Amino acid sequence: MGDTAEVSLARKILEELYAQVRDGSRIRARDVREAVRVVTQHPETELGEVYEDILASVRSRRRIQCKNLSQRRYVELMRSRDLVFSIGPAGTGKTYLAMAMAIAALNRHEVSRVILTRPAVEAGEKLGFLPGSMAEKVNPYLRPLYDALHDMMDMDKAARLVDRGVIEVAPLAFMRGRTLNDSFVILDEAQNTTSEQMKMFLTRLGYDSKAVVTGDVTQIDLPRDKKSGLIEATGVLEDVDDIGFMEFSQTDVVRHPLVQAIVIAYERFTQARDETPPAANPKDE
Repeated sequence: MGDTAEVSLARKILEELYAQVRDGSRIRARDVREAVRVVTQHPETELGEVYEDILASVRSRRRIQCKNLSQRRYVELMRSRDLVFSIGPAGTGKTYLAMAMAIAALNRHEVSRVILTRPAVEAGEKLGFLPGSMAEKVNPYLRPLYDALHDMMDMDKAARLVDRGVIEVAPLAFMRGRTLNDSFVILDEAQNTTSEQMKMFLTRLGYDSKAVVTGDVTQIDLPRDKKSGLIEATGVLEDVDDIGFMEFSQTDVVRHPLVQAIVIAYERFTQARDETPPAANPKDE
């Protein structure tokens, strides 16, 4: 019931969601909300094309799908470009979708190995004072990558591939001096790289390889005197052909609905703080 145009839109959304259910997808409340948002903003959109199963071509039991148009564009960029920069807030699927693409490429034998890396930025504690070997010290920084990997494939299979070096999870410092041929390389948390680290990473890319660089420029943990290598690289490389740039916004967050609200609240807080003039210092008068 209602306006003819709105009724038609609602029918389109329901029919396409029913088609997803018939194909084996599990539709949650957040999927319905996102479908309404996508089709309302872009009525010509076919949800079946948006919700492509990235791992379907490798016959995985795990269904990993794009959730919105931004994620769909991101996947297309990763397919068409050898180097992609993905920037945006937490919960937009930047790293998760890149890992799904990497696993799919590995299973299709398009690459011979997958390399997952991120900078080990210290947050209040020096690595040298932490107990254990260097590998044990940096492992907590790499834990999120292992968690995502285990979410995409059987844990035993993932462990075997890691043991054989087919999948490598390592801190960024371990990339120095290497040439990464026939690989799908993902640099996560790139906002915490220095200029030197980013240049080092980008020049590791070898023949028949792809690289995806992900980061959130609002969550930089570097010392104040250090410039983020991610911010610098996007400026330096913006005119270089065949490099893809994907920028997500808070409306693309696909985690718990509260995450989107939190991101928006922090953006407003930061904007208000930056626009507030500093208080006058009595000594300057």
